[in-house]
Amino acid sequence: MIVCAGEALIDMLPRDLPDGGTAFAPHPGGSVMNTAVAAARLGARTGFVSGLSTDLFGKVLTDHLDGSGVDRSAAVRSGRPTTLAFVTLQDGHAAYAFYDENTAGRMLSPEDMPDLPDGAAALFCGGISLPVEPCGTAYEALFLRSGGVARMIDPNVRTSFVADEGAFRARMDRMLAAADVVKVSDEDLRWLTGERDMGRAAGAMRAKGPALVCVTEGAKGATGHWAGDPVQVPAARAEVVDTVGAGDTFNAGVLVALSEAGLLAPGLPGLSADDVRAALSLGAVAAAVTVSRAGANPPWRDEL
Repeated sequence: MIVCAGEALIDMLPRDLPDGGTAFAPHPGGSVMNTAVAAARLGARTGFVSGLSTDLFGKVLTDHLDGSGVDRSAAVRSGRPTTLAFVTLQDGHAAYAFYDENTAGRMLSPEDMPDLPDGAAALFCGGISLPVEPCGTAYEALFLRSGGVARMIDPNVRTSFVADEGAFRARMDRMLAAADVVKVSDEDLRWLTGERDMGRAAGAMRAKGPALVCVTEGAKGATGHWAGDPVQVPAARAEVVDTVGAGDTFNAGVLVALSEAGLLAPGLPGLSADDVRAALSLGAVAAAVTVSRAGANPPWRDEL
């Protein structure tokens, strides 16, 4: 099982009305939930750990998880509200305004974090769950204590959420040192390392501990940095509607490919260049489907 732990929220996506006005339509989202949904749709047994509300938006999220075959039995339910993210689009690229105070997802403590289920092979964390409190501390605690499985992190840095940069960078250092796989965009990698050159920046991140660092650069494709020579794959062609959920779907493709290759163990023992290429390729092809339709709507395996 691939366990994804982090936020689930409602993306309020802009839509044009017949009278020429604009409205916002609710769609299930959240970086980590998107990854869980995408992994399940790609065929992996997947679990999800988060705080989920019992409000009407919480039902939208649970219906979405159930419909995609994600096991949400470890989620923490409460009457607190669901996080909302209002999305604006510029040339297909998304910008977000989050409403997250005192929500079901945010108000989690380390004591709320469950043990990983029997059969868990990997734990994925990331997104806006990590820079905010108290849930950031909770997810970090779960990640650091789960050393018996392969661990992946996508920092997905949103500086508007980083109230204490020093504390967040320290958290990232601790989690990166414990991670086996890291996915970062080129922008995230520069922010985290301070390096402008992608090769040096990826090398600096690998030196922190991960066996595989996957760097995505949008239409330029992705590069896997590991013990051997870097592996590059092109982006799959797509007619872009919006980029919401693209990186999350990529993460799922990487995890599912590594799972199918039997590599999900601490340190990714036996990882080869062909394995890295297969993981990046599945991520890229799946992400291309996601960007071709509105919102975070990852593909099912037969759609590939």
